[in-house]
Amino acid sequence: MANGSRQAAWEFFGTELKRRREDAGITQVELGSRVFVSGGYIGQFEQAIRKPQLDVAQRIDGVLQTDGIFERLCRKLIDDKRYADYFAAVLALERLATAICEFEPTVVPGLLQTPAYVRALTLATHPFAADEFIEDRVAARVERAHILDDATRPVYWVVLHETVLRIPVGGPEVTAQALDHMADLAGARKVVLQVLPFSAGAPANNGSLRLMEFEEAPPVAYTETSFSGTLIDDPAMVKRAQRAYDLLRGAALSPEASLALVRSAAEDFRRCAPTT
Repeated sequence: MANGSRQAAWEFFGTELKRRREDAGITQVELGSRVFVSGGYIGQFEQAIRKPQLDVAQRIDGVLQTDGIFERLCRKLIDDKRYADYFAAVLALERLATAICEFEPTVVPGLLQTPAYVRALTLATHPFAADEFIEDRVAARVERAHILDDATRPVYWVVLHETVLRIPVGGPEVTAQALDHMADLAGARKVVLQVLPFSAGAPANNGSLRLMEFEEAPPVAYTETSFSGTLIDDPAMVKRAQRAYDLLRGAALSPEASLALVRSAAEDFRRCAPTT
């Protein structure tokens, strides 16, 4: 489903939710309290600003007695098998974000990856996968990265641990190209890039961390491990995540020094690449 069609479908979800809620004589606050979210979130669902997670859609069906319509709509709209189920809600929010701040401790962030780098990562985690599966993953990652080309692209700030610059993913040449691509995007001012060097010691956050801000909705945080991810919208927890990110950013090298280190690391890999 194309992005425009998907957004139109989410707008239908919101319009239908508002109609069914009003027909039941229930306010946004009342519905929110019964499905364990705020009334403001119900309003954001109805305006298609924020997309409900599947369990929330299921509870809405139960309260409004809608015979599973919102669960079915939600499953249809988040059913993109190129991504893990736990990432579907994050993907939808990513397209709405006005600012994204990301920390990655081990690999190049998804929005900055090259096709060859994605292919190598996919093969590392799915060594027996069919070519079609791998190329679907590559296409999906490239598609995501297009938000950095849009005129309305979000402010994107990335902090990488120096480990990212030292792990050969797909071999020296693939890694060198990936680092060059990151550096080029930073040079084109599509991303603010900082590196947390080994000399900084223990990082303020040990895993992948992403913060997203929106024009008319509260910020969220997202943390991820190899096999699961957690979307956090509790204000107190989001604030803790923001503080952790501030500490990471403060301990990192300046953007200028970071860019020089990324380019130097790319050259180091290129010198190791076999000649043809």
